[in-house]
Amino acid sequence: MPPPQQGRGRARIAFSDSAAKQLEAITSEAAVHALDRALVVISVDPEAGTPIPGGASAPQLRQYADEVEHVRVLYFVTTLRTVVVVAYIEV
Repeated sequence: MPPPQQGRGRARIAFSDSAAKQLEAITSEAAVHALDRALVVISVDPEAGTPIPGGASAPQLRQYADEVEHVRVLYFVTTLRTVVVVAYIEV
């Protein structure tokens, strides 16, 4: 009998240069916590966000917004769905 297949693990989170600068500017512990929760959701389920209409030549941008935590993240997922690249952060 073959071993049970494990589910796909979390996607790795990477930040664009501009998102990394936005991340550095966050000083509130509550904002960091809220962003961390949003990033966990996206890493577990990269499809959690909604697609943003755009050109077909670039990676499909998605938006994840958490109205309770007041977080908005724009991101795209790599072809193999192993890395989520965060392009913009709003906390």
